Amino acid sequence: MSGPVHGTWESAPAERWEDAFLSGNGRHGVMVLGDPNADQVIVNHHSLVRPNGSEHARPPALAAELPQLQDRLLGGDVTAAERFTDGRELQWVQPFHPAFRIRLRRPVAEERREGYRREVDFTTGVCTAVRGGWRSQVFVSRADDVIVQYVTEPGLTADVSLDPQLPGAPYDLAVGHSVILTPDGALLTLRVRYPGSDRVYTGVTLALVTGGSTRTSLPGMRVEGARSLLLLTRVQRHTGELDVLAEARALRALLPDGDEDPYDRLLARHTDLHRPAYLRAGLDLGADDAERALPGSELVSRPKSPALLERLFAAGRYHLLSAAGMLPPRLTGLWTGDWNTAWSGAFTTDANVNLQTASAAAAALPEVTEAHAALVHGQLDHWRDNARTIFGTRGVVAPAHTDGESGYIYHFNREYPLHLWTAGADWLLKPLVDHDETRGDRDPRTAAAFAEVALFYEDFLTRTDGDGNLVVVPSYSPENRPANASWGTINAAMDLSAARHALLTAADYHAGTEEAERWRALADRLPPHRINADGALAEWAWPDLEDTYDHRHLSHLYGVWPLDEITPYDTPDLAAAAHRALQLRGAENDSAHGHLHHALIAARLRDGERVAHALDQVLEGDFFHASLMSAHYPTRHVYNADAAHTLPAVLIEMLVQSTPDRLVLLPALPAACPQGELRGIRTRFGAEVDLTWTPHSATAVIRPTRTHRVELRTSTGAEPLDLVAGEDHVLRLGAW
Repeated sequence: MSGPVHGTWESAPAERWEDAFLSGNGRHGVMVLGDPNADQVIVNHHSLVRPNGSEHARPPALAAELPQLQDRLLGGDVTAAERFTDGRELQWVQPFHPAFRIRLRRPVAEERREGYRREVDFTTGVCTAVRGGWRSQVFVSRADDVIVQYVTEPGLTADVSLDPQLPGAPYDLAVGHSVILTPDGALLTLRVRYPGSDRVYTGVTLALVTGGSTRTSLPGMRVEGARSLLLLTRVQRHTGELDVLAEARALRALLPDGDEDPYDRLLARHTDLHRPAYLRAGLDLGADDAERALPGSELVSRPKSPALLERLFAAGRYHLLSAAGMLPPRLTGLWTGDWNTAWSGAFTTDANVNLQTASAAAAALPEVTEAHAALVHGQLDHWRDNARTIFGTRGVVAPAHTDGESGYIYHFNREYPLHLWTAGADWLLKPLVDHDETRGDRDPRTAAAFAEVALFYEDFLTRTDGDGNLVVVPSYSPENRPANASWGTINAAMDLSAARHALLTAADYHAGTEEAERWRALADRLPPHRINADGALAEWAWPDLEDTYDHRHLSHLYGVWPLDEITPYDTPDLAAAAHRALQLRGAENDSAHGHLHHALIAARLRDGERVAHALDQVLEGDFFHASLMSAHYPTRHVYNADAAHTLPAVLIEMLVQSTPDRLVLLPALPAACPQGELRGIRTRFGAEVDLTWTPHSATAVIRPTRTHRVELRTSTGAEPLDLVAGEDHVLRLGAW
């Protein structure tokens, strides 16, 4: 066997931007359609959000009304939270949008399609299209933060322009073009001002032409009879005027001196960073080589093929790495070809962001966690204002939606009272804890942030029930409601888990202090979870609140995944109740994130059949475009990165799980994966694990970086495992 394929390909250009191949460096992103006659490279940047008024929005000043709301909810008024508002309408965050497309058009189109191929190499991030003597190669440099496009063809003739008129573009954009010829090509500039705003974005492309001639051809340039064309592009969002000539000098400074090929040099600098990151982990399911060789559009039509899982693991890892940099992935990753992005193309933090980045720690992608941390730490000042303005407390409260600029809470209404969600800070900080545990060092910024979350709970948790337990009131379980009450309620399971975890984690990060003891004592006063009449862990622990089972979100099982609060090993009764809750949960609208969230929880609960069923819903539901980017709904409806980025985490969790003191091997192996190899997995106790398995045996190679005793869990039970830093430990296990 040749091994898994680290890329994907097609035999025709993309006719839809959703099928375009992707490249990115976590700042700039491109969507490459690969048409030899009319090529389009759609340019994206994480910073590009359209002003819509929400950039001036602030959280509602409701703190003075909080005690009255608490009294009403505790007194049995199940709709009281619907009046906890300042009367504003639902306001969406600034929507993410594309910048422009780099267009290369032949003056005379050639109809022939034979010999055409386009592909993307996951190990380099290069999107290549070839037909006859024409070749186009595009990548986004992680080293130099520049979009590189290199086109070669004997007698290359094409019109080149920067075109902002993509689907959904506002009719009243103020657009300006500039073309300046240079001795070796041209400098193309596009300036776009948003309607009614002082915000502008500017694209600058330095064109270097070898051979032939170059002339202006507004709004761009024409190249005739050339051997090659190298385009270097950047885009910036700004106010005022951008010094375009300084930008041009910066682009030219990227070129090597002497005779070294500029494209090769730029690519080498980029791959030195990208390739090792991508190759740190991998999955081989022993797929058939003939299926591995299929184009992506054909492979996704074979949902039972191990080759499909291999390629989606590789593609998800590649796209996740490419989308994460200055910020983590958005709902659309780093890419869109339309100004009308669903849900504003935002960072939806009550589920989607954490699901997409769920594999970062285990799959050795610290770049993704660092991007996640950039979002968190860049908004803490706004989180403080949220806590003070809405709840009258110290500390921090995170928003459920953000455009990446503002961390203020202003996106809420009656049906989505997201301003009541207090679990968000803990939920968003949990991946940073996993990162610290994996690398064996503690980020002082994470410690400081958890202290602020604990301060919020000190001030907020002031009400008690008849048994003296603290009460979380108001409380919200994204994005569900009880069957017999409104959305804003009391003691949502997620809120209880988050408060307990945040207080205990803050105490752990600040061990030995008076604050730590106070936070542990506060956590001990929180009520336990409730098991309802169906034997399921209740979504709301407050008595008499009835569960609504058919819903895409699984917020109430936060204690199972990603927390370790509820496990089959330490809390078997609660784990059984959580499993019952999972059995009763419906899929509601078939959202990809709901299916894969379900799979992650099922893996923690050792239910391989349920993991397989959830995967089948996605693989058989036609969620994947030819690009191997995914959709939010079946039949490729609504471009969305949730399935693409989350699927690698599901495959890892069903094979290897870890805590700081435990290693679990093959906890939820589906029957459809009887053999394989998972390599490069990082554990939260500081070891790297390679796992191979067959129907009859399994072998794990553990490479610890810290000396530590952990509990090993397999299908045969538990045993202690003593690990010594620097000494490989080989485990040979029996049949599964």
